Amino acid sequence: MLKKTDTVVIHYTLNDVEAVAKTLLETVDSKIILFEGEMGVGKTTLIKTLIKLLGSNDVVSSPTFSIVNEYLAKNQSIYHFDLYRIEDEDELYDFGIDTYIYNHNFVFVEWPELLKPLIQDKYSVVKITLSENTSRTISIENIK
Repeated sequence: MLKKTDTVVIHYTLNDVEAVAKTLLETVDSKIILFEGEMGVGKTTLIKTLIKLLGSNDVVSSPTFSIVNEYLAKNQSIYHFDLYRIEDEDELYDFGIDTYIYNHNFVFVEWPELLKPLIQDKYSVVKITLSENTSRTISIENIK
């Protein structure tokens, strides 16, 4: 496991996304995982792969309009959030974000900027950036 100051950096292409997802699951030390990166960089694609690797047979889609999607995998729930349209902390609390993030299930959050300062437990941050020739660079950092 990483110490809170350690960061793992991986360079990959979308063809390698399953291997990257496996490495990510082995690297994080929290079930709360925040995904950062520009629109279209592959956050949802990586999350879809993670949900599949965790054993879900559900059809995974982006929760852009629903804000949260729930998936079932091996007798556990997985929550996938897209907070892009959330404007303030009050909106987070209005739909019960604290209930989701403290329930000991996997919680994947895209666009987590408003949520990050509110998290009291340890969490992991996955930053994805577009590199040369459509490859990606991912950094994984465990916080707290």
